[in-house]
Amino acid sequence: MENIINNKSYHLSGLFTLSLRLVVGWTYFSAFWRRLFLADKLDPESASYIGEKFNHFLPNALGIKPIIEYLVTNPDSLWWAMTLFTIVEGIVGLLLIFGFFSRLMSIGVISLAMGILLGSGWLGTTCLDEWQIGILGIAAGFTLYFTGSGKYSIDYYLYQKNYRFTTKRWFQYLGSGVLPIRPKRLHKIVLTGSILILFITLFTNQYFHGGVWGELHNKSVRPKIEINDISSSNDALSFEIYRVEGVDVYGSFLIGITIEDIAGNTKLKLTDSELAEYPTELIQNKYVTQVKPGAHSMIVPLGGKATITIEDAVFSELESGTYTIKLTDISGISWSGTFDVS
Repeated sequence: MENIINNKSYHLSGLFTLSLRLVVGWTYFSAFWRRLFLADKLDPESASYIGEKFNHFLPNALGIKPIIEYLVTNPDSLWWAMTLFTIVEGIVGLLLIFGFFSRLMSIGVISLAMGILLGSGWLGTTCLDEWQIGILGIAAGFTLYFTGSGKYSIDYYLYQKNYRFTTKRWFQYLGSGVLPIRPKRLHKIVLTGSILILFITLFTNQYFHGGVWGELHNKSVRPKIEINDISSSNDALSFEIYRVEGVDVYGSFLIGITIEDIAGNTKLKLTDSELAEYPTELIQNKYVTQVKPGAHSMIVPLGGKATITIEDAVFSELESGTYTIKLTDISGISWSGTFDVS
């Protein structure tokens, strides 16, 4: 009698979460659908290549930054990773919609959502877009694992047909139906998992956005460029720029690069038109996302890192001392760094 009640309870819980299962399934399957059928986002030569989007995650990713950096510095590996990721999203989403091996697919949802959360949870201009997608995906996957799929699913159809494998423990853990876990232990597992997910929610909300205490911050609002490894020799100056903040779908547009001495006197100035026609051979990009000359400025996309070399006779004429290099964005924001000439 207890087993019959449990069966009914699980089938009802799976029925009640039907809309959640369908929406979450489409969320992941639609990524596969968009990239392969609505737009060719797996083409490295395409402007919408998913690899560049992945590169945007790099500056402020949590815990998985070394993995992302390895991939964006190895284009072939990146393409395979993006292709595999897309296929997995398609399989997980489609099978979840149909309710086939629902619990296994929910584990897939949790894994994919965790990757999104850790990689891009800091992105979002008007809302905490990527963070919300990631954390809600984890919570939804966790819920769907315990409910499984109800009446409107392939799992339920197989169960009703009394196929022998549906009574096996492995199917109960990976498909749908009664979980072979004692109620008291199940209560503890659900409570512990829920508290853990709440902790992940609060921790990442605070880490990425200061959303629990302190000052709120949004790293997607305005661009920020770091300037490193400045060095001058003879008639050239080289420096590394790395854009670590700002909108992921919109570049930073450099309209000026200025070299000044300690008294503020300008020694060299590159204008917007000069940067728009800057020689590409003097820009050494490190990642898939490219710093490059644009129509009216030099474009620095989010996650773009490059060493830029300026060749001019003025550098061989600089007196010993400290100098400042200043980059100016079209928005009026500027960033600077200092270097010494001996």
